[in-house]
Amino acid sequence: MAETSISLRALALIGSLKPSPAPSSSALIAEHVFETLRAQGMVCDSVRCVDFDIAPGVEADMGGGDQWPQIRDKVLDADILLVSTPVWLGHPSSITQRILERLDAELSNKDSQGRPAMAGKVAIVSVVGNEDGAHKTVADVFQGLNDIGFSIPAQGCTYWNGAAMESTDYTDLDEVPEAVASATAAAARNAAHLARLLQQSLYQPYE
Repeated sequence: MAETSISLRALALIGSLKPSPAPSSSALIAEHVFETLRAQGMVCDSVRCVDFDIAPGVEADMGGGDQWPQIRDKVLDADILLVSTPVWLGHPSSITQRILERLDAELSNKDSQGRPAMAGKVAIVSVVGNEDGAHKTVADVFQGLNDIGFSIPAQGCTYWNGAAMESTDYTDLDEVPEAVASATAAAARNAAHLARLLQQSLYQPYE
């Protein structure tokens, strides 16, 4: 049952290497997270980042046609950020790494009481792939998001790994395994709960 509260916003940044409209397992698992968030009364939006010209760098705006600023505006408006990434060669995708590098600029973005601007926001992660590495990928992405100031809820990730060295994708599944569906729903519920708590009571001001 959804908790009663002012509606919150969730944003998924999709780290797929496949431009739209190609099917994307990372986008699909993000949509499955959104199903629970919408049931919690949240407004959800997603951005497939490969569709945008995101310049390399660690500034909020790198200029010269950089399209990160329009994505950044969506991040700033969101209460929950979902980073959804495939695993490639045991690591998050290069697009996901670019997302984290651009979010690094927020380390110097503070509120009026010295708190990181992202400290009032929740971050969760979803991972897909047909090779090992989901736990390491989650750990890498969580570490970056935590450094930037996002709050991580209990069991704030979900992942699906296909059989090693085979070609089945998450988009090929006739049915999501129960364990994965359960983890997906739990990550979304816990994120919604923590986001509402942070809405009601921020962290103490930084000295």
